[in-house]
Amino acid sequence: MAKIYTNENFRYSIVIKLRELGHDVLTALEAGNANQSIPDENVLEFAKQENRILLTFNRQDFIKLHYHFSNHKGIIICSLDPDAEGQADRIHKAILQENPLDGKLIRVNKPNT
Repeated sequence: MAKIYTNENFRYSIVIKLRELGHDVLTALEAGNANQSIPDENVLEFAKQENRILLTFNRQDFIKLHYHFSNHKGIIICSLDPDAEGQADRIHKAILQENPLDGKLIRVNKPNT
């Protein structure tokens, strides 16, 4: 499965579910990168150096970064969704569908209800 890095605003309940689905997920906290005000460019660079897809809720900033720095392992941007399990499933399906994600920007949005 995929190697993923979540920036510090990502919900841990989704991380747990993604791990249950077989993904290797590293959080900013686990990497020692939380609560340091690390610039988004450096977050993306860290994910790239670790050969990990970046997973974030910070859509606006990382969309801009994708267009300026397209040499990355992939960026998945998500909308906020209270259904952690459903969101993890949608992320999982997007990874399987788009593999490999190198240089790609993938959007995983909350479904319309």
